[in-house]
Amino acid sequence: MNALQPDTLIKNPHACEVETSVEVPANAASVWAVVGNFARFDRFIPALEHIEMTGEGVRSLRKKFFRDGQNLVVEQLNSHDDQAMHMTWTLIYNTLGIDNLWAAMRVEPLADNRCRATWTIIADHTDAHTPSGFRDFLQGFADEAMGNVQVMFK
Repeated sequence: MNALQPDTLIKNPHACEVETSVEVPANAASVWAVVGNFARFDRFIPALEHIEMTGEGVRSLRKKFFRDGQNLVVEQLNSHDDQAMHMTWTLIYNTLGIDNLWAAMRVEPLADNRCRATWTIIADHTDAHTPSGFRDFLQGFADEAMGNVQVMFK
């Protein structure tokens, strides 16, 4: 019998990358207070009913409960830097047909009290999704969320 070796089901995804970037008419710190709050994505994603957190900071887990009452996503915070205004996280579990997912959020200050908020998602789909349909799903989800951030600061 072979000895067990370290392994993991979490793998870096590579199949589909989407990015949404919006210019926001507000200072970067104010926008980061919204999009950089891992526990409060429900503030700008209307599909979320609520979020439950386990732990704080890097390695904390976020459970996102959707308004449809059927879908759930569990993610782990990988990195979070308030000074640089960026963070990354990884998918642990979901009911949305996503195999693996890695995401990043960042905010960059611009001139004239404006900033750019960018959400990057790299994911692998299950066989339940066609590649083009999956990309459209991810892009639409991110676009709507970041559009909501833009509206929050108008």
